[in-house]
Amino acid sequence: MKKPHSLRIAIISSSFRPEVADALVRHCLGTLQRHGVGRKHVDLFRVPGSMEIPLVAKMVAKRERHDAIITFGAIVKGKTYHFEQIANECARGCMNVSWEYEIPVIFEVLAVYDLADAVDRATRKIENKGVEAALTALEMIKVLSRL
Repeated sequence: MKKPHSLRIAIISSSFRPEVADALVRHCLGTLQRHGVGRKHVDLFRVPGSMEIPLVAKMVAKRERHDAIITFGAIVKGKTYHFEQIANECARGCMNVSWEYEIPVIFEVLAVYDLADAVDRATRKIENKGVEAALTALEMIKVLSRL
């Protein structure tokens, strides 16, 4: 397996709901750095919303420069079916990229019924989704390197 200091990670984060996305990115970057992945080895891509994440993930994967892709966003249930459409298609798109390009795509686009729940998952000290995303990416890189 590659040493942590030589890994390349892509983070794709929605710019919508910045109180969630920015906290997820911050916690993820801190965790990656604590595990030896330097900031210069992490490329951060900002997209307008969660629906745009899969296309950028595909473009990143196609370039074959990264060992893993981490995705962040928040989708909050409103009064229309839009929530389900965005959440389902974003998840499906990210999974398709992972399968097609054989790269871990860590999916932390939080689909919640209340924005406070997403903020909590992005900011809390225990079971923080940004931290979990970083650790999952590192573990998947290790698992795939053994295959």
